[in-house]
Amino acid sequence: MKKRATIKDVAKYAGVSTAAVSYVLNGKEYRVSPDTAEKIREAIRELNYIPDYSARSLVKNSSKLVGVIIPQTEDSKQLILENPFYSEMVSNIESRLRESGYHLILSGVDKGESYLDLSVQRNLDGAIIMGIYPEQFYAELKQVEIPIVLIDSYINDPWFTKVGVDDEYGGYLATRHLIERGHRNIALVTGSIRKDGVVEKRFLGYKRALREADIFYNPDYVFEHSVSYAYGYEAGKAIAGKHPEITAVFATADMVAFGVIQGIKEAGKEVPDDISVIGFDDIFLSRMFVPPLTTVRQDIALKGRRAAELLLEIIESDDPDKIDKKEVAIPLSIVERQTVRSL
Repeated sequence: MKKRATIKDVAKYAGVSTAAVSYVLNGKEYRVSPDTAEKIREAIRELNYIPDYSARSLVKNSSKLVGVIIPQTEDSKQLILENPFYSEMVSNIESRLRESGYHLILSGVDKGESYLDLSVQRNLDGAIIMGIYPEQFYAELKQVEIPIVLIDSYINDPWFTKVGVDDEYGGYLATRHLIERGHRNIALVTGSIRKDGVVEKRFLGYKRALREADIFYNPDYVFEHSVSYAYGYEAGKAIAGKHPEITAVFATADMVAFGVIQGIKEAGKEVPDDISVIGFDDIFLSRMFVPPLTTVRQDIALKGRRAAELLLEIIESDDPDKIDKKEVAIPLSIVERQTVRSL
């Protein structure tokens, strides 16, 4: 195996000092003459020199690496990037980090696995954690000596910078939209309802809208299992086949709504002629789905970019401890398409 070229090899090939090579590698070409800079670049090309960023990070105490961590909150070994909501989010985080010269490490964290281990092993400059519940490794997060931004978390602690939406209000908006169109027997199809999680907040918004409209809350209309197309499909078939009185469904995620609609169709009914369906998120597939999905819109791209910007602000601060921790709320709105009709 051919020995990997070192910075000393580049300096020798170009006939310059290692300091001169270092200037060029670190974007300080103004410290050397244009001829010297060109000789160094030619040496790098000829020797196929690849900088050792891990070694440089030890010297600078900066790795230019940011972790994006998605806890596995449901019983699945697959990273939930199969849900386009997360792929859209991660894509926009990565794009914003790259603009500032940072690279992203994406990781799922199984139940019982430590965030501490990940941050130490990878020498991260900072981390963005999605959808963590208050009880999940809460104490140890405060021991991680790197900046952390939380997305979609209801940990009520000013220690953390947070980006999210008002999920309770979003659930209320979706359910009220159905009620205003004459629906009263409204089902909820959702993931596991856990205390102080996103799903619970949307569930509470659903209940508030029913209460305001003097509609009886029927627990039999709540279909709770997982945030997945497969479960939405099962629930849609059950609603269409066993609950002829239900005229509308609020699915707490668009992917769930897609499954609900397919399940309803396979049970012999139509959306929205027989049953109306509203989702939550407005992922890009919502516009392409047939029929196009009525949903609660959150700006997923903005959410990802804002989380990255807030983290970079802390990382690049001269005194991160003095930066005020922020709580940023992304606005919500209803996008009317073709899956809800008025009675």
